[in-house]
Order: sequence, then C-alpha cells, then structure tokens
Amino acid sequence: MYNIYNKIIKGRDEVMTEKNKVDVIIDGRNFTVVGEGSEEYVKGLAQYVDEKIRDISSKNNKLSNSMAATLAAFNIADELYRTSEEFKDLKIKSKGPMEQYDNLVKLLEDAEKKINKLEKEANYYKDELLETKKKNEELNKKIEKKESTLELKEKELEESQDMIKKLQDKIFENQMELIETKKELEESLRTYEQEKRILSQGGNLNR
Repeated sequence: MYNIYNKIIKGRDEVMTEKNKVDVIIDGRNFTVVGEGSEEYVKGLAQYVDEKIRDISSKNNKLSNSMAATLAAFNIADELYRTSEEFKDLKIKSKGPMEQYDNLVKLLEDAEKKINKLEKEANYYKDELLETKKKNEELNKKIEKKESTLELKEKELEESQDMIKKLQDKIFENQMELIETKKELEESLRTYEQEKRILSQGGNLNR
C-alpha cells in the first residue's frame, strides 16, 4: 500500500521513518511516494503511470490534467481487472493439471515404494542365488570326484573282466588238454590191455 504526497505537504511524512520515501514526477508534478517497495520499483510504477497520462493527453489535447489522470487510472484499472480475470481463468485451467500433478506425484511415490521393495527382494534373491551357486559348485566338485572314482572303478572292473576272460580261456584250454590227455590215457590203457591179452595167450600156447 502506497501513500502519495505532494511536495507542498512533504513535511508531514517525516514521522514515517519505517517506510521508504521516493520522489517521483508524474505528469510534470513532483510527488513523494511512501511505501515498502524499493526506489527502483516505485520509480518504475511512476514512469508507467506518467506514460499512460501522456499517451491519453497526446490523443486529446482538450482534456484537463485531472481528466487525463482519471482516464489513465481507468485504463490502468481496466488492465488490472483483465489481468486479474486472466489470472483467475489460468488458475481454474491449472486446477486440473495441478490435480493430475498431485496424482502423478502420488503414483511416483507408490512406484518408488514398489521399486524399493523390488530392490530389497532382488538383493534377497541375489544372496540366495549366490548361496545356491556356491552349493552347486560344491556339488559339482563332489560329482566330479564321484565320476573320477567311478571311472577308476569302471577301469578296474574292465581289467577284472579282462582277467576273468583270460582265466576262463585258460581253464577252457586246460579242460581241452585234460580231455585230450584222458583220451590218450584211455587209448594207452586199451593198448596195454590188448598187449597183455596177447602176452597171456602166448604163454598158454607154450605150455
């Protein structure tokens, strides 16, 4: 809120030491503006009002200073009103997007919670996977050891089977030799018996 004083009554403002006092010129007249705005801001406003009054006066030189100032104030009020209405309209239009934004923020928060939960689960399963992998490696080592032992046993079994086969072949050969020997023995016995009979018969003849 600003108070504007003519230079003639400027002395009345000396007690208002808490607010800024800025000297400006509007429509060729000196004024002291008292308010909380900076000097640059206040002079900018004064220049804007001065330009409005000058613009109206240049278009109609029959207007008095007060009428030009009134029309300038009216135009400024019109601008302010239109700006206010546009602001209200923008506020209404932005209500939907803002609500959507709130919904998006909520969805984002929910998504972040889900992501955090999934990350925790992923870390848990990662640890479990590493443990399973470790157990699997140990199991593979045991399997490899068992396979190595099995290969050794299979090799021993093959050697044993080969030895058994050789022994079987040897037994078969021995059996065949035994059969041949038995035949030869039987043949020898028959020959012996025949010779014995012949010798016995010859002894009887000599008597």
